[in-house]
Amino acid sequence: MGINKDSNKKKSAGTTNLAQLTRQQLRDLETKEKTVGQKVLDGIIMVFPVVCGIIAILEYLIVPNGSSNDNPNTYLGALIVFLCAYICYGLIALINKFRGSKLVLEKFRYRAPLFSALFLLLAGYDYLTLKTGIFTQPFVPCMNAILNIAWIDRAYLIESTLHTLRLLFLGYFIGVFLGLITGITCGYSRKVRYWIDPIIKFLGPIPTSTWIPIIMVIATSLFGGAVFIIALGSWFAVTVASMTGISNVDKDFFEAARTLGAKERQLVFRVAIPHAMPSILQGCTQAMSSACTAIMIAEMMGVKAGLGWYMTWAKSWSSYDKMFAALFVICIIFTVVTKILDLIKRRVLRWQNGVVK
Repeated sequence: MGINKDSNKKKSAGTTNLAQLTRQQLRDLETKEKTVGQKVLDGIIMVFPVVCGIIAILEYLIVPNGSSNDNPNTYLGALIVFLCAYICYGLIALINKFRGSKLVLEKFRYRAPLFSALFLLLAGYDYLTLKTGIFTQPFVPCMNAILNIAWIDRAYLIESTLHTLRLLFLGYFIGVFLGLITGITCGYSRKVRYWIDPIIKFLGPIPTSTWIPIIMVIATSLFGGAVFIIALGSWFAVTVASMTGISNVDKDFFEAARTLGAKERQLVFRVAIPHAMPSILQGCTQAMSSACTAIMIAEMMGVKAGLGWYMTWAKSWSSYDKMFAALFVICIIFTVVTKILDLIKRRVLRWQNGVVK
């Protein structure tokens, strides 16, 4: 009896110790130890972006310019800031590793090739524009000219950015809200789907740009017409994704919930929507992509403000450096928005971590 008690105590102690392990510690236990060669290769990969950053700086300083380059220190300062930021990122990763967490170092190792490609891309672009003129200036301006004009014209760029964001999010949220209502209702109710499905199939395939001439005639304001175009594209993406997700929920879940006494409202909000959430969030991501495309078309062809309008205005005055500056701002905005949506998706669907690769 005493032996059995001691063994039970040991088993319970082992279970307690296992339960006390953090997720990172469990991950470290499951990860195989890397060989010396793999560790050396990882070190080379993580250091290589620093080499590429130095190459980009030396290319800009040593290779003679093929055209005029006013205020040359702007781009040089940007390269140095990027390089220092990468080095600081690496130091933070190493500090976290010494403290027992390898997660930051793994992310740093995963992103290191992207930083290498970025520095090499900047060096190649500078060589093709400023140094050799293979990309004819001023039609394709160098990075230094783009950064300088972005700083000089920052007031107009900020104003245009705010207008674009207001238009983008207003149309996007209206489209997502209506799309969720339509998609969930159609996915859950066959009677509603019978009437709405033909409308979805009729309006969905029509490109966004097709609506612009019609909206410019019908809409009371160009701003309202642009909101409608953005909302329409977002509505279609979210509706289809939500309807598909709800329709694919296993019928046994509904039967089990009814057996436990669930009402229709609980079947929708406690069974259907949670199980369809991956499809719904995927539709929201697709809706943002559609909204970004629609807003650029609307601003270039109708709306009298925003980054799309700014690009058209700059092109009409042959200010190609301003046009490229606005283009880079657009890329940054859409990248950040997409990243935020991805973080929200990972947070809501955190139960999928480790299940979906």
